[in-house]
Amino acid sequence: MTKFAAILIAGIALVGSTGCYRTQEGRTNAGIPFVTDQIESRYERPASQLFEAAKATLSYNGTLTSEDVIRRTLTSKIDNRSIWIKVEELEPNISRIFVQARKSGGRGDVILASELDKQIALRLR
Repeated sequence: MTKFAAILIAGIALVGSTGCYRTQEGRTNAGIPFVTDQIESRYERPASQLFEAAKATLSYNGTLTSEDVIRRTLTSKIDNRSIWIKVEELEPNISRIFVQARKSGGRGDVILASELDKQIALRLR
């Protein structure tokens, strides 16, 4: 009976630790769900300025792998971490940015996301 209980607990742990998460582009990837992996910020700037600052920050820190001007999303790789950025315009001079970072294996990296958000804010000055 204890062998069955151990296998059952291991199975529940495996199922609870794997799954899928949604990126800022709208795609789903395999990884650990329900972890904090993104930062949201609002700025009193047009979305075009925020998008250009985000693009320059990603190019400075790593390799820009994808740029979608229509949906205003950016994808990048920095030190084996995947970064997704999405810029939304709320009003003509108020914009919102989402910075999402994941380590290899699908674990969230909110520290890198907040660092990139800070660098984007400094580029807007």
